[in-house]
Amino acid sequence: MPRYTGISSEAFRHPLDRQAEQALRSVPGFDLVAGKFVEFMYERPQTIYHIGNSIQVSHRQYATIHRLFRESVAALDVQPEPTLFVSQNPVANSYALGKEHPYIVINSGLLDLLTEEEILTVLAHELGHIKCGHTTLIQMAMWVMSVVSTISEMTFGLGGLVSSGLIYAFFEWRRKAELSSDRAALLASDNIDTVLSTMMKISGGSSAFANELSLPEFIRQSHDYQELDKDNLNQIYKFMIYNGFGASSMLSHPFPVERVHYIREWAESDEYRNIKSGNYKQDNTSRAVDISQKEEPKTESEAERLKRQINELQSEINRLKR
Repeated sequence: MPRYTGISSEAFRHPLDRQAEQALRSVPGFDLVAGKFVEFMYERPQTIYHIGNSIQVSHRQYATIHRLFRESVAALDVQPEPTLFVSQNPVANSYALGKEHPYIVINSGLLDLLTEEEILTVLAHELGHIKCGHTTLIQMAMWVMSVVSTISEMTFGLGGLVSSGLIYAFFEWRRKAELSSDRAALLASDNIDTVLSTMMKISGGSSAFANELSLPEFIRQSHDYQELDKDNLNQIYKFMIYNGFGASSMLSHPFPVERVHYIREWAESDEYRNIKSGNYKQDNTSRAVDISQKEEPKTESEAERLKRQINELQSEINRLKR
């Protein structure tokens, strides 16, 4: 397995991830949310929950999974080593959270569906989120959704309208962040077909009928999906689906067939070949997201403006109640 000693997340971070984060930070209300999030961060309660309700992986517990995890950690040079939990859940899913004490949760459904090489790919993908500093923003996105829901109830839905720009920006960033983590998965697994087969199985894989799955057909499906963009109306429908129009919720991940397109494109790039040959940006110990920093005074004033608008809306609701 390859090892990218000292590699910086900037060596493989997708430009769309960077752009989406910059756009998110410029949205009115981001700094306000960031400040409150620092105050109410729930990292420790979540860790306590998983210690109490999941299986913590070690060399004595899920030894094979632990070995795959350690290989992924070494490949991407992730420090300090996160904690890994297996949760009893049939849904094929995994996620990474935490800043000071990051951790990864992988559902038991994935262990039943994937090969060892594919499990390593999933673990490397989640380590990519940690390496890129995504976990703080992911937690903020989860927190702000609950806050906006509360504000909407208090203001008969008007608070949701005020905060919609921030919500859209969070979800757009979350989708783009997945592209960076897919690159981390490819670097660690060192096998594009393994990355693609993992995406295929997560899309609709079956252990019982695994022998009837065709990776070339799934790649062709990805190509067909890209071809839909030739019709402008299809592009509008894609936007609507991603952003929850006509659906129950906004999507936090790009469609797997879209991720196939992006990772195959990168696998054939000079950037990927340079990293493979050992020519990559070294880590300066910084992380992509530092919510304690204020980018510009303009952002702070916009955050205050959002706070004022919410207060005005609440005052108006209180006036109407009287």
